[in-house]
Amino acid sequence: MSQHHGDEMEYAADDNEMAEVEEDMYFRGRAFGESDSDDDDDYEYDPLENRISDTTAAEARRGKDIQGIPWDRLSISREKYRQTRLEQYKNYENIPQSGEMSEKECKATDKGGKYYDFWQNTRSVKSTILHFQLRNLVWSTSKHDVYLVSNYSIVHWSSLTSKRSEILNVSGHVAPCEKHPGSLLEGFTQTQISTLAVRDNLLIAGGFQGELICKYLDRPGVSFCTRTTYEDNAITNAVEIYEHPSGAVHFMASNNDSGVRDFDIERFQLSKHFCFPWPVNHTSLSPDGKLLAVVGDNPKGLLVDSQTGKTITPLRGHLDFSFASAWHPDGRIFATGNQDKTCRVWDVRNLSKSVAVLKGNLGAIRSIRFTSDGQFMAMAEPADFVHVYDTKHGFEKEQEIDFFGEISGVSFSPDTESLFIGVWDRTYGSLLQFNRRRNYMYLDCL
Repeated sequence: MSQHHGDEMEYAADDNEMAEVEEDMYFRGRAFGESDSDDDDDYEYDPLENRISDTTAAEARRGKDIQGIPWDRLSISREKYRQTRLEQYKNYENIPQSGEMSEKECKATDKGGKYYDFWQNTRSVKSTILHFQLRNLVWSTSKHDVYLVSNYSIVHWSSLTSKRSEILNVSGHVAPCEKHPGSLLEGFTQTQISTLAVRDNLLIAGGFQGELICKYLDRPGVSFCTRTTYEDNAITNAVEIYEHPSGAVHFMASNNDSGVRDFDIERFQLSKHFCFPWPVNHTSLSPDGKLLAVVGDNPKGLLVDSQTGKTITPLRGHLDFSFASAWHPDGRIFATGNQDKTCRVWDVRNLSKSVAVLKGNLGAIRSIRFTSDGQFMAMAEPADFVHVYDTKHGFEKEQEIDFFGEISGVSFSPDTESLFIGVWDRTYGSLLQFNRRRNYMYLDCL
């Protein structure tokens, strides 16, 4: 991924900002959809923002916009603005025209799927993005609990109690309260969080200078701090927490220094360190722990042996750099997301070509998630669209979730009942929750 995030973040904010579509989108002196990239110190009180309330499913059924956008008071319709966004949004590419060149391989899908119903949109928590290429900043641990990055804080939101609580603040000094070999007891100051992972009671945050901060949610303080590398090109691009075949909990960190590092959580010790020919943007481990999908700053991905790091086979097909990967629970299917606007689905039984090429509307596929039962796969674009596919029917049918704003991350709850989407926008930043649609036939009889 791009080493220096400042210019690229400005690119994302300036060129893809909702406010800049046309002049008449300004409402009561405030730009509609203005980006959070502006300095918060310069933030001015705006009565409009305080009047925008949360949206419930009942209100949405009565016609209220799910984000609370007052289309009837704006001089442009939602349909017209959507068309303008599709025409003007600039997809960031490292390889020019990769998005256009990939179109010929994409399969047509039926967009009539209805798998998850809108439940609520809360503006009490606003997720933020520090690097526009890294969008793994939202994680759900239950159908009511979600963790996300908000500026220098990692916060917890309970949709059951509608309460927000700060879990970790990295704006000041953060140091471990436990002693482990290799832990930096002096800790870090003003860590810029680039990526996040939460599983069960373990939270791990990665930073722009190779920082890794580990915290147990049921313990006070931070358990472990380390820096993966002291190289200039040190950003932690992704973290995955998983259960090792031995039963121990491990996590894997993908880094811009081209390294992938595996840590044993029980002892907080580095157990493996693999090096690749290019910066690694994301890795994901197969359910049996034997195979590792590796993607990064190269159109070609890799499937490698998780024990040795040796390449089993290259993954050819994408035309740009990749930033997302995920495995289906059956261990046979996995998916990769790329800046060529496509998600490719692969079958380990035949890796000569991908079995499906799924295309986004606006830009790169920056986040991919499967439900724990394998029924659905969600792929998130950089903004406005999350696509939920029915995996049981060959990815031929999808539900297209349509809104406005940059996407900080997507996460299914472990029980598959909820889907959370972080929306990053100065005015309409929020957390969207969708609940799985169930067909309770006995209720119809009643």
